Amino acid sequence: MRDEHHAGEQLGGDGQAHQQRISGNAETRAFFAGEQDGRPHRAEVSEAIASGIPAVAAERGDRRRVLAAPCDVWARLPLPVAPGGEWNSSVATDVLGRVVEVVSGQTLDRFFAERILQPLAMSDTGFSVPEADHGRLAALYAVAPGIPGPIRYDLMGDQALKPPTLLSGGGGLVSTIADYHRFAQLLLGRGELDGVRLLSPRTIDLMASNHLPGGADLEAVGRPLFAETTFIGVGFGLGFSVLLDPVVNKTLGNRGEFAWGGAASTAFWVDPVDQVVAIFMTQLLPSSTHPIRSELRQLVYQAILD
Repeated sequence: MRDEHHAGEQLGGDGQAHQQRISGNAETRAFFAGEQDGRPHRAEVSEAIASGIPAVAAERGDRRRVLAAPCDVWARLPLPVAPGGEWNSSVATDVLGRVVEVVSGQTLDRFFAERILQPLAMSDTGFSVPEADHGRLAALYAVAPGIPGPIRYDLMGDQALKPPTLLSGGGGLVSTIADYHRFAQLLLGRGELDGVRLLSPRTIDLMASNHLPGGADLEAVGRPLFAETTFIGVGFGLGFSVLLDPVVNKTLGNRGEFAWGGAASTAFWVDPVDQVVAIFMTQLLPSSTHPIRSELRQLVYQAILD
């Protein structure tokens, strides 16, 4: 696993999956591209943006434009609710990527490389896989109504083989378990890893605190998401979900644990209390196919004896 690249936020593979590839009829392509009757499927588009899938953006042409252009488009669109009225997956982190470009005077890929990836020695992480490493890219699989599967979904997975022109702030990086583990260890270390500090402890603490209005959880103020996990007793910080009450959430864990997952059933969490970092890399769309995340959490915490 550590020697394979993974497309998206965090990725992996399924050796039991069928080797059939998605390339064929228009109906199949439309389903996985998030289209119906030639129009984008809003649910799939929203999930793609939130999870950093580079193959689908807010508009079909956005992938062929720099980040500044879609930000200009989004700025002209009405908000679904008043600010503070509801939590919803959105392009907010993509917009933050543009803010980074403006403040730093660098493109997002260069900023990531110089300010994050190189200092953390994350040499296998970037917005695409170098040609010499194409053979290391793990295959992406998917399931869909009426299609026996899971089946290979190279239509989306192979997007990682070429550099994107849309450098998404919300996702699209290609990485390995080893690299992502270093990033997660940085978070556990409150902004420092191996003597390299990228963020202050207070910044990490703020990011991992619940910012929902009135201290509410996602179940109360969040728009329902297409996922296999529950959001009762879970808040949201600055880029992470935050476990507020493990009893209410009916899960093993500790208050203050922060986490997130990807569309391809991937997951990671950081538990400052037990000093645990958990990373699960897989490659199966959608994330609701199996209760992987909840079962993994049970197994991890059952193994902790003190």
